[in-house]
Amino acid sequence: LEGMRSMYWWDGAVEEDSETVLIAKSRAALLDTLTERVRALHSYDCPCVVALPIEAGNAGFLEWIGAETAGR
Repeated sequence: LEGMRSMYWWDGAVEEDSETVLIAKSRAALLDTLTERVRALHSYDCPCVVALPIEAGNAGFLEWIGAETAGR
């Protein structure tokens, strides 16, 4: 998602900057691997990586995610 603005507290001051938001769809079991990869590639010292629980959804899509990420 391009065109995002972020305001945050950093090193004792409020900062504002443009950001691009990445939405990655995966399984909870892969969160640590995904987080480490983002941290390795991102320019921030502390990039925002959060996980949102999936309570319901398109069964076909959820099955596809499971199949595509199986064995990883």
